[in-house]
Amino acid sequence: MRIWDIHPKHLCHKRLLAEHRELHGLWNILTKLNRIGGYSRHPETLRWVGKTNALYRRHKILVEEFKRRGYRHNSPLDKKLAKGLSKQKIFINTIKEQKLILKNKPCDCFK
Repeated sequence: MRIWDIHPKHLCHKRLLAEHRELHGLWNILTKLNRIGGYSRHPETLRWVGKTNALYRRHKILVEEFKRRGYRHNSPLDKKLAKGLSKQKIFINTIKEQKLILKNKPCDCFK
């Protein structure tokens, strides 16, 4: 599971769609009261606890990139569930590290 912190314009098609899918999974973990186990203790999940507002904003940026690329989007998030901080300040990898990770993947991110 990974939610990138870099602008989605740098993500290839595969990574953009994967992040969007994972963001929805993470959203469900964070907003459904009876969700426990599985990814609920994953480091990526834990860094978003109390920051569904920031996650909502990340989703909005992903959707803007979808539209820029001509993709359709039909899976909005419920804004009423966007609570807490509006910006993510905790990183598992720094932005610089994330860029390096993507450059080393066999895809078109940052190429």
